[in-house]
Amino acid sequence: MSVRIGTPLSPGATRVMLLGSGELGKEVIIALQRLGVEVIAVDRYEHAPGHQVAHRWYAIDMTHGAAVLGLVEREKPALVVPEIEAIATDTLAEIEEQGIAEVIPNARAVQLTMNREGIRRLASEELGLPTSRYAFADSLEALRAAIDVGIGFPCLVKPVMSSSGKGQSALAGPDDVEPAWNYAMEGGRVKGGRVIVEEKVDFDYEITLLTVRARGPRGNVATAFCAPIGHRQERGDYVESWQPQPMSAPALERARAIAAAVTDNIGGRGIFGVELFIKGDEVWFSEVSPRPHDTGMVTMVSQVQNEFELHVRAILGLPVSVAMRRPGASAVIYGGTDAAGVVFTGVDDALQVPESDLRLFGKPEAFVRRRMGVALASADDVREARHRAAEAAARVNPVSS
Repeated sequence: MSVRIGTPLSPGATRVMLLGSGELGKEVIIALQRLGVEVIAVDRYEHAPGHQVAHRWYAIDMTHGAAVLGLVEREKPALVVPEIEAIATDTLAEIEEQGIAEVIPNARAVQLTMNREGIRRLASEELGLPTSRYAFADSLEALRAAIDVGIGFPCLVKPVMSSSGKGQSALAGPDDVEPAWNYAMEGGRVKGGRVIVEEKVDFDYEITLLTVRARGPRGNVATAFCAPIGHRQERGDYVESWQPQPMSAPALERARAIAAAVTDNIGGRGIFGVELFIKGDEVWFSEVSPRPHDTGMVTMVSQVQNEFELHVRAILGLPVSVAMRRPGASAVIYGGTDAAGVVFTGVDDALQVPESDLRLFGKPEAFVRRRMGVALASADDVREARHRAAEAAARVNPVSS
């Protein structure tokens, strides 16, 4: 059946509501706008990046089920697209069950991936995929016991509900346990939550394998894989990414098989950011996000259709292409200061770097370690692209206004 898209702000409009409208949501909204979709952007605070480019916007507590349901019933979107983890997932299941709107990729996916416990148990215990050894703890004493009995040092501690590296710590010995627990409690999406403790895998590098479930040539849902994205993290948060990441043929085949197993089980349509550890030809599953991934911002310079366009095409039932355009890289621009309404200097200098581009997110308030923008660059090879992206990012300086 042919896909029909209405005219925005008309009775026949195709309406999409985003729950979460940060920098990734903003790019999804722009991609939707280009295809004539009417967009409602929702976030927890006013003037979020996605609010600035949507037809309408709201600021609500998205963990409050009645607020989410009331807004969906008021706006009557065809699709509800969660873009963050901290959402009333039981309400999304209710919306889906009652046929009020279609949840992307589906309510189960959001429930599984909103915390690390659900998706890790699915991957390891149900699907039998290789993962690091892990345990869950809901108290400092339980965390100590889990490390002493089975995980050992070095290890990683993360809140089961968090994003962008918040609350994550690397532990070298017993003195690190209590600070890691306290930091996890501060950085988690919910207070008094649980943590996952994982053994530290001795990997060569880690990748994000963007996996797209979209309409195939026969109308069925087919899976496609973008070229692997390499990335570097500090304190659990990505600071640069590049595409393609060189891999052996056996490792790439295993990575794709793991990504397909997880996303086939989750189901639905859209893009999934599957994170994997690689050592030689060995591959371990780490995490999956049922939405565009922060490390995937590099695709805005490296692919014919970037991850946001792929997500939008997939959820609208349109064909996709995962073709590469050119090797590329991204580098994060941090706030560097605690201030509202910052001014960016050095933008002209940054754009003098060959084949460079910038995305300044428009966040209303800066923090020292808050992601305020990203520098992008392409080149003949990944090494030069990384150098260019890092150089462009270094030339941009957010300052208090």
